[in-house]
Amino acid sequence: MPVFHLFETVTGKYMFDANANTFLKLNERSYQALLNYRNSNFEQVEPEIQNLFDSGFLAEKQDFEMIHPMSDSLQHNLSRSVGSITLQITQNCNLRCSYCAYSGSYLHRVHTNKRMKKEVALKAIKFLIEHSVDSPIINIGFYGGEPLLEMDLIKACVAYAREQSEGKELTFNLTTNATLITDETLEFLSSNDFNLTISLDGDEVAHDRNRVFAVNNKGSFQTIMDNIENIKNKTPDYVNKVMFNAVIDPNSDFSCSTNFFSNYETVKDFAVMASDIASSYKKSESLINDSFIKMYNYEVFKLFLYKFDRLKKKDVSKLVMESFDQIQENVHNRLRISFYDVKKDHHSGPCVPGVQRLFVNADGALYPCERVSEASSVMRIGHIDTGFELNNIRNILNIGTITEKECKECWAFRYCTSCAMAADDISEFSAAKKLSICNKVRENTESLFKDYCVLRELGYDFDKEKV
Repeated sequence: MPVFHLFETVTGKYMFDANANTFLKLNERSYQALLNYRNSNFEQVEPEIQNLFDSGFLAEKQDFEMIHPMSDSLQHNLSRSVGSITLQITQNCNLRCSYCAYSGSYLHRVHTNKRMKKEVALKAIKFLIEHSVDSPIINIGFYGGEPLLEMDLIKACVAYAREQSEGKELTFNLTTNATLITDETLEFLSSNDFNLTISLDGDEVAHDRNRVFAVNNKGSFQTIMDNIENIKNKTPDYVNKVMFNAVIDPNSDFSCSTNFFSNYETVKDFAVMASDIASSYKKSESLINDSFIKMYNYEVFKLFLYKFDRLKKKDVSKLVMESFDQIQENVHNRLRISFYDVKKDHHSGPCVPGVQRLFVNADGALYPCERVSEASSVMRIGHIDTGFELNNIRNILNIGTITEKECKECWAFRYCTSCAMAADDISEFSAAKKLSICNKVRENTESLFKDYCVLRELGYDFDKEKV
């Protein structure tokens, strides 16, 4: 049975042939013929359909073994190619952000006073070094809670890592709410060339709506502004290592956040990465107001105008810049890959657990990343004392096997964004839970396809990407 998808844009009607991994612009008759062909369960072969057959489209999708291509080399890569580690050095925080994973709004995760012991942290770093023989560059990230509550531990980790990692390039990351950055802390971070990510959601109204101090429930915006000014004044050469992560509240005024990051004197020269409020493990669904969606889409439209030299970069919201990267990387670059005669395959989405990212919680347990729940037995991939649990890692990597039939029939198979976290039911993987997000994944994929085809029709050259 051929696997294809039909969609329309302002520039025409299109078919995406999943087997050929390509788009085809159709005239009205061919488009209607394909609709009829699909609705007749692939029995009504009109002349337009035969023409597509004769041109090499609509080939029967060959069966294949549902297994991730990295499965065969998994053990080797885990032994020698781990490149980074993120340490949860504390589960405590001096703020109480309403959408934090530990805020109580998510299943199985709350703030605690638990902190990572020094021996656990050093053992985790040794674990990284021992499993990174083939990685010339290794990265250590510090995560919380609020990691700056544990500055003595961070200093001990950096000293130990430098001592043990001879012959490798060593880099450090730290994500912080920036309320605890003293002059001494700033000197340490800058002198050790830390990549510093500061959580900042927008102007004072947007930021303080969700990010308040635990002791008095007051907003943290002004404290952060004071500390950013201090960074600029005391260590001006360090500014290019600092960026903001803005968690965008769908009930906030998107235009205010956009104007803030572009025009507010304290922050306008910094890079910004925007992220959504995490939905996995959340107890209730986050609703998005219509005005937010309209304003966001308007900024994306302006981004497209910038790509065609109709606007200047400064006129486009920093918060939507990455949306174009998704079209470039997740559509255009993947179209270059041929999938004929594939014997083993797996839908896109999963990373290679432990190799691409490795998260160590305060107790020394290993997980694929900091976004998964530490309460989940199926997402745990080992411990620094006992090593990797290869079977769990294989199950996470090959999560598509629990929905194999549906996945093989899906036109978005190679553009899927679903990983094992979507199926995590804490004690087992749930096929029903994984399938429940498939419509949303397909909707997002179709949206990217539409944007890509329109931009191509209007003459945009993705092979000469404008930065």
